[in-house]
Amino acid sequence: MATDSWAQAVDEQEAAAESVSINLRNTSTTANATDSKDKAAQSLLNKLIRNNLVNTTNQVEVLQKDPNSPLYSVKSFEELRLKPQLLQGVYGMGFNRPSKIQETALPMMLAEPPQNLIAQSQSGTGKTAAFVLAMLSHVDPNNKYPQCLCVSPTYELALQTGKVIEQMGKHYPEVQLVYAIRGNKLQRGMKLQEQIVIGTPGTMLDWCGKFKFIDPKKVKVFVLDEADVMIATQGHQDQSIRIQRMLPKNCQMLLFSATFEESVWNFAQRIVPDPNIIKLKREEETLDTIKQYYVLCNCKEEKFQALCNIYGAITIAQAMIFCHTRKTAGWLAGELSREGHQVALLSGEMQVEQRAAVIERFRDGKEKVLVTTNVCARGIDVEQVSVVINFDLPVDKDGNPDNETYLHRIGRTGRFGKRGLAINMVDSKMSMNILNRIQEHFNKKIEKLDTDDLDEIEKIAS
Repeated sequence: MATDSWAQAVDEQEAAAESVSINLRNTSTTANATDSKDKAAQSLLNKLIRNNLVNTTNQVEVLQKDPNSPLYSVKSFEELRLKPQLLQGVYGMGFNRPSKIQETALPMMLAEPPQNLIAQSQSGTGKTAAFVLAMLSHVDPNNKYPQCLCVSPTYELALQTGKVIEQMGKHYPEVQLVYAIRGNKLQRGMKLQEQIVIGTPGTMLDWCGKFKFIDPKKVKVFVLDEADVMIATQGHQDQSIRIQRMLPKNCQMLLFSATFEESVWNFAQRIVPDPNIIKLKREEETLDTIKQYYVLCNCKEEKFQALCNIYGAITIAQAMIFCHTRKTAGWLAGELSREGHQVALLSGEMQVEQRAAVIERFRDGKEKVLVTTNVCARGIDVEQVSVVINFDLPVDKDGNPDNETYLHRIGRTGRFGKRGLAINMVDSKMSMNILNRIQEHFNKKIEKLDTDDLDEIEKIAS
């Protein structure tokens, strides 16, 4: 991944979480926070709870562990024979019928005996709701101990999944939820009574092993969210494997992600026994609703000037600007502010509560532009974002194109079936080469943008 390591980012977030005065352990499916922080949490990272998910025409490739077994798909939630409380929750969230990924994945996840699954799905297509529904369906509310574990690479993604569980489980109050993050200090020797535990890998591992708050042998479902990051990041990879090894052999393993490089697919199949696999074809990975452009510049200052030239067009709605380093993000936010523009800055060194406040303000439209590093590339959904700008193109530690990060960045726009716009700033032969390789990887032409003719941008941004 790019310079901002996800492993480092989650360590910073979890360390910061210790100072947050929120009692995250509770006796219902709601994080027991103060009123103001609860409102912030409600607006933070509220993903996939829309009735207008991406209307994708993409085909999925399904590889079954037993090729002779009939392949089931469903066109309605009633066909899944869900508990009435869950069906009520699903419809209450605005899902009228299953999305394409849900049509195929849910029958596999809800099958008896349980089936393991490795699934790839675009952002905005309902993957979080799918595995949440699976967890809620497998829980026995009469048993007061953890039965489902879900690990996420960041605090934000864990909180986001929790919000989906709260909404989907609104009419199922017997099922309770707890967050496994370092800020949530539990008394030594206690045993958790909540049936679902969501958290980051380090804390989840401690709760299963070191502190024994969770009996891993009683766990029925183990979910790896954003599995490409979880598996590809060294620290999280090791922690996730150690958790998985504590689980019973009949525990259901579900890995969900928007992208999987070939090496990650191979690794995932080694640690998930006998999986069903749902995969997108390579050329179908980019969202069709996003128009992509590039702007040719000679240096950082010219990129800034080009950004100022299009600023009026991009703030018709809201925009996110991605930088490669925290230093560049801080410099850019400062320069834009000096020009009189209202911008928000989000980066990895901020404390969790500060980041939550920034995202809430941006979601509420108090700032039209959010400048950020890759910490914001995944899972943060603001419905009104229509423009994403790559001030720096994403590269890995060796200077090669980071195609996964590019996809996650531009995936912040064009959400829920709406049109979106991605603008890439190019300032050297090297960055032009990076852009060309990104085009080749996704087999998608990126057009040159004339900053003197902004009619097209304004049309899309509005």
